Amino acid sequence: MGFRIFVPILAGATLRERLLACIGATIGIALTGVISGLAMGGGPHVALLVAPMGASAVLLFAVPSSPLAQPWSIIGGNSISALVGVTVALFVHDPVIASGLAVALAIAAMSFTRSLHPPGGAAALTAVLGGPAVLSFGFLFPLVPVALNSTILVALGLLFHRLSRRNYPHVHAPANSHGTADAPPTKRVGFRPEDVDAALAALDETFDIGRDDLERLLCQVELQAMVRSHRTLLCRDIMSRDVISVPENATFDEARKQLLDHNIRTLPVVDSDGRLAGAVGLRELTKEADAVKGVMSKTATASPDTPAMRLLPVLTDGRSHAVVIVDAERHILGLITQTDLLAAAARMQTAGTELSAA
Repeated sequence: MGFRIFVPILAGATLRERLLACIGATIGIALTGVISGLAMGGGPHVALLVAPMGASAVLLFAVPSSPLAQPWSIIGGNSISALVGVTVALFVHDPVIASGLAVALAIAAMSFTRSLHPPGGAAALTAVLGGPAVLSFGFLFPLVPVALNSTILVALGLLFHRLSRRNYPHVHAPANSHGTADAPPTKRVGFRPEDVDAALAALDETFDIGRDDLERLLCQVELQAMVRSHRTLLCRDIMSRDVISVPENATFDEARKQLLDHNIRTLPVVDSDGRLAGAVGLRELTKEADAVKGVMSKTATASPDTPAMRLLPVLTDGRSHAVVIVDAERHILGLITQTDLLAAAARMQTAGTELSAA
């Protein structure tokens, strides 16, 4: 049991990932030193590498998905902190006071510039306590060697992660293809973004994971739990909520523009009271009329509490591409397409298979 303290605490850490981190750090630090030496002319009194680069390499190669390890965090965090350290050293001559003040102001500067990077604290401290080697650079120190080292290291990291097929810089899943505020179909099951914000506010702590990544992780956790407990998937769980619609008196050009701009096949039509009156698609817009009211067709509807799989017969009849989710007064609450239903069913099936295999 005593050896449990040596168990890695990083989620998803595998032997392969750690080996890649070791290889990447070896190559990254070595080549950063070589390239920096060539750029600065070499020589025994030239600082080819600053110590914070070692800590930056740990983040860059061991946890490349961390918000603290992204390119701007590394380059901006180290350089800005070094500038803060040099400035503090110029005005505060007591090394103890200067050290504490430099690190504190570096944290503030990185926070305001969205470049928080732990090794930045070391860069600020190095600028204060670096001695003659740092003093000889003066205000050039944040640029050479700090910014130079950081930029080279990031460039090498980009190349290494590309060759090892890692996602770096870490990017989040793209938004949906319809240009609306809804999450992609595969992310609509369960809790909503405001629930994540409320939970973070309640915990009142800072975590080393991006908010979007946290939401994506929690979404998958909830899906796994839902499959395990066989909870019925409701229309409210997977429906789009940012629904594009047009009024009854809209022209054909207005309706056609909405369909093409948002890459959708069904466009709900609402009356003067905002209630669902029908729907149009490109097929209806080939007919003759003064406004969409004259060509709109009936559309399938369901309530938010309807089990989602009950829509399967409607969405596979060869005619309907979407079901509009309405309240008791036919106000539009959401919309479910064939893609939404298929994505939810596929995720549940995949999760169920993985749980069975486990």
